[in-house]
Amino acid sequence: MKSKIAELRKKHKITQEELAMAVGVTRQTITSLECEKYTASLVLAYKIAKYFGTTIEDIFDFSEVELEESKK
Repeated sequence: MKSKIAELRKKHKITQEELAMAVGVTRQTITSLECEKYTASLVLAYKIAKYFGTTIEDIFDFSEVELEESKK
């Protein structure tokens, strides 16, 4: 799933490690989210959105999920 995590981190001038510590995961988890190798749980997505002061929908791109739903 595509996300704007890397973009937001750079805008706020924080490292992957700093974000990871703030939301209670490892730096590798943040890396995997940014590289689209891992999809965040709802709880993690909420924590990341809350950290950046925005909504889950503003960070994560759900267009692929919506496309899959329309095919059913």
